[in-house]
Amino acid sequence: MNIEPATPTVKNPPEQFAGDVWVDMIAVPHEPQQRMSVAVVRFAPGARTAWHSHARGQYLRVTQGVARFGGRDGTIIDVHPGQTLYTPPGEDHWHAAAGDTFMEHVAMLENGDDPAATTTWKEHITDAEFAGRPHGEAQS
Repeated sequence: MNIEPATPTVKNPPEQFAGDVWVDMIAVPHEPQQRMSVAVVRFAPGARTAWHSHARGQYLRVTQGVARFGGRDGTIIDVHPGQTLYTPPGEDHWHAAAGDTFMEHVAMLENGDDPAATTTWKEHITDAEFAGRPHGEAQS
């Protein structure tokens, strides 16, 4: 067993994120049979991802601020600290910092069979998609 070395905070690329978003990796696979990745992701107010999906789904635990999640069917869910959102494999979605405060979540997912295909990035969301009205709140 060992203590993992600290890795530098990385700013996420504008091809996949609108606004300022930073990631700190907590856990990454060491062995070929391992798949789990965990990261702390921080969004500046109004920052958001582009549309994307994950080969094996994703869990996002909100730790600070309010997160806004959207799906292709127009559903928008606001998620609060202490709540966890699950997105199934292959489901297109986006996430963002709702309102005028920073948002932080812990992202947990498994790599795909081809690690390069773990996340499929698509087009940026529109301002109208981001500003849509939430259809529900995540359940605790």
